[in-house]
Amino acid sequence: MLLLDCVATSCPLDCGLAPMKILQIFSTAFLAILFLQSGLDKVFDWKGNLEWLTGHFANSPLKGMVPLLLGVVTLVEVSAGVCSAIGVVAILLGGSVCFGFIGATLSAVALLMLFLGQRLAKDYAGAGGLVPYFILTLITMYLLVA
Repeated sequence: MLLLDCVATSCPLDCGLAPMKILQIFSTAFLAILFLQSGLDKVFDWKGNLEWLTGHFANSPLKGMVPLLLGVVTLVEVSAGVCSAIGVVAILLGGSVCFGFIGATLSAVALLMLFLGQRLAKDYAGAGGLVPYFILTLITMYLLVA
């Protein structure tokens, strides 16, 4: 057990927590935090999010589909966050990176949906703000399979 070995040693590298594993843990944890917070915010403040997004997409091709699309995005975000969180635990326990990779893949899907929405709403600055998250997500996917 990777985590238990680390508790017994003073240096993470002495217990098998190689730099690649540390990168996998941190990047996957970042995605877990990002999408659990974002998805759960949508769950617990559905009305506020729906109201804001309805106005945001009022002049876009998505204007009539905001409630449905909000539900889809919320489901994908929460799923990405949960899978990423499970992935962090699995990596810490020396297990498979499978859940982390599923979480990162769902994160990429969520970000592509958000990016498309921002572009269709002609919120180019908002779309541009998603690019660093997408790059980190792709790097995370690579780190998990490298």
